[in-house]
Parts: sequence; structure tokens; C-alpha cells
Amino acid sequence: MKRRLALLAAVLGLLSAGCGVGSTGPVRAGAPASGLRAPGSEGHYAHLYFVGPYGIQAVTREVDSATTPQRALDLLLKGPDAAERARGLITEVPPIHGRLIATVDDGGVDLRLPVPVAQTTGGGGLGLSQIICTAANARVAAGKQPADVDVRVYEEGYGSPWTVRCNAAGNVVPVSTPSPSRKPGG
Repeated sequence: MKRRLALLAAVLGLLSAGCGVGSTGPVRAGAPASGLRAPGSEGHYAHLYFVGPYGIQAVTREVDSATTPQRALDLLLKGPDAAERARGLITEVPPIHGRLIATVDDGGVDLRLPVPVAQTTGGGGLGLSQIICTAANARVAAGKQPADVDVRVYEEGYGSPWTVRCNAAGNVVPVSTPSPSRKPGG
């Protein structure tokens, strides 16, 4: 009987210990949680492409309403914000504010470049990739991926647009090639 009482006392002692939870009550441990949206609220984001140490890199910025290709490009033209610059991101898009025009048509994007591609690329093509991938990501509809969005680029000196897409790595992939409207030097 003494043995059972001792065993019962030991079990009750363990149960009353509460697995190490003290009885101090709530303790302040910093600011309340943030960054989570209220259930049922909708967030809007713009996906922009900048140049990092290892090539093209996508960033996501929260915006106050749905993003169109033109709005996303306007954000891109402002360049990386302070946090993005701190991560080593830069832009190779030349200062063409107000002159880069993107419109939506047939599930794709019509992109009118105000300067020849050679002036848009910064020598390595990354500026043009930034523009095309930002426009394609802003046009993504339900069930589509950016790689499924045709971006038709209208460039001075070419009679018809050339069509490209942005793959998952942020690289521009040609769908069609341009045909010159005039011969070089003429």
C-alpha cells in the first residue's frame, strides 16, 4: 500500500509540474506580429525585374491596386528602392520616363520602345530583359504563367513588331524575329 501511495504521489507531483510552464503570466517580448493580412482582404503586388550580382532578379513590391503592365513599367523606371539597393540590385534601363508605353491586347502586351534596342540594353541586354519580364509578369492572367505571355516589341526602324516571352529565369526568349522596314544605310 505504501508503494502505491508513493507511486501516486510521484505521478501527482509530475502532473502538477506542468511540463516546465511557469506561473508568471504573459511576458512582453517585443512588438506584436505584423505583415499578415486580415482574412478576406486582398493584396496587390507588382513583380519587377532588376539586375543583381548574378543576373536578372525578380522582386515583389506591394502596391495599392491591381498592376497593369504600364504601371509596373513606371515603377521599374523609378529604379530599385532603398531595400533593393541594399541587396545589391541596380537597373540597366536607361532614363526613358514617360516614353515607354505598354498596352494590353489579345492576352499579350504591346510594348513601344522610345529608343532603339541597342540603347535600351546597356550593352548586355539586361535592360531590355528587365522591361520585357516586368511587362509580362504584370499581364499574367489566371491560369497563365509569365512564359505564356507574348510581348510584342515595336522598335523604330522595323515595320512589324517582334514577339518575345520571359522564361522562369528572367531571360527573354524570341517567339518571332523582326523584319526591317528599310535596308541598313538607306
